[in-house]
Amino acid sequence: MTQITFAEAINYAFIHSMQEESKVVCMGLGVPDPKGVFGTTKNLQDLFGKERVFDIPTSENALTGVCVGLALDGYKAILNHQRLDFALLSLDQIINNAAKIHYMFGGKLNCPVVIRMIIGRGWGQGPTHSQNLQQIFAGIPGLRVIIPGNPQDAYSLLRASIVSTDPVIFLEHRWLHNLKGNVEFKFDKKDIKKQEIIGDGSDFLILASSYMLPEAMRAKDVIEKNYSIKGTIMNFRIYDNKVLYQFFYILIL
Repeated sequence: MTQITFAEAINYAFIHSMQEESKVVCMGLGVPDPKGVFGTTKNLQDLFGKERVFDIPTSENALTGVCVGLALDGYKAILNHQRLDFALLSLDQIINNAAKIHYMFGGKLNCPVVIRMIIGRGWGQGPTHSQNLQQIFAGIPGLRVIIPGNPQDAYSLLRASIVSTDPVIFLEHRWLHNLKGNVEFKFDKKDIKKQEIIGDGSDFLILASSYMLPEAMRAKDVIEKNYSIKGTIMNFRIYDNKVLYQFFYILIL
């Protein structure tokens, strides 16, 4: 295991995926900038060249259409948005093309595009940059919605998303980018279908995702240190309405 930040885990996921598959391409506003989208795309253009890692014009709907076309042509296209809000301009392409193509062509075509959207406010950005909107994307048939909550999730889930044949919405909270944790550089293709269970206590259960996962882990530690009880956390990292409803149905029963 290696201890790295969440942002570094994303960066390594890009590097390892692009080393293994020459048709993985990465694009987005600020992708080749020195800061590299909060450090997540840093040095990628130096490593893989301008044909595979590049900036784009500010035309989100058009560029999402380009990514859909690349995906249909056998490429693994990754579109990066520094803010989720920018991606709202491309909902037509996401909903009516990327999510539907597999069904419109009787399962003969797939659209393996990954769209990263960063959430979480910064200074003075509450009204426009605090939206998550995972519920909107989870309600669209054909889309997979991923919300990593720790560095290991960031690495393994991004790698699994890149090799998926489905279009993936990958939501990252910017306040997690500096979070450090141990990461094993491995993944399973099935990771994007599995929630993570942390702990094995039976006295209480905490359901958490994204930035609230480390908060939930701290809460669990405090409770267990002060009371003679043990709990479990479900890292809700795959946002699927069916899974959510089934989970609460089980709790009610």
